[in-house]
Amino acid sequence: MEQIVFAAGCFWCTEAVFQRIKGVEKVIPGYTGGNIKNPAYREVCQGRTGHAEGISITYDPSVITVEELLEIYFATHDPTTLNQQGNDRGTQYRSAIFYTTEAQREAAEQMVALLEKENVFENDIVTEVNALDVFYEAEVDHHDYYNLNKNQPYCQYVIDPKVNKLKKYYTDKLK
Repeated sequence: MEQIVFAAGCFWCTEAVFQRIKGVEKVIPGYTGGNIKNPAYREVCQGRTGHAEGISITYDPSVITVEELLEIYFATHDPTTLNQQGNDRGTQYRSAIFYTTEAQREAAEQMVALLEKENVFENDIVTEVNALDVFYEAEVDHHDYYNLNKNQPYCQYVIDPKVNKLKKYYTDKLK
C-alpha cells in the first residue's frame, strides 16, 4: 500500500471522488501543508493555519497507479485557480499534491508538464507539488460527508457534478 495526499478545494468533494475508485483502500479528510499543530476545521476555514483541506489516500499500486490517480485528480477539480475552487476561496482551498515517495513526485511533475504541453487547461496550472510533512485527520463529522449528506444543497450543486463526471469518464475505475 502507498499513501498520497491531494488538496483540491473542499475535502468533501475530493473524498467523494476517490472513495469510488478501485484500488483506493482508504480516504481520510484532513489538513496539511500548514504551520499549526492539530488544527481545527474552524481555524483552517478562516485561513489562519496555512493548511490546505486535503485527503489522505491509501491505495494499492497493483490495482491503480499513481498516474491514474493523478489523472482523476486533475479531471475533477480546477488546477488553474490560485487558492480557489468555485466559490471557496483562500489558501486552504489551494490545489496541491503531497507525495510520500520520489516516484509520486516524479509522476506528479510529469503529469503537470504533460497537461501544460497539451494545453489541456485554458490557464496555467498552479498546483503545488510538495513532500508530505504531516497530515492531521479532520473531525469525524467531515468523514464520509457526501455519502451521509447527499440531500444538502452543497452536495447537490458542487459534489454531484464531480461524481457524475467520474461515472461518465472513469467507469472502468469505479468500485
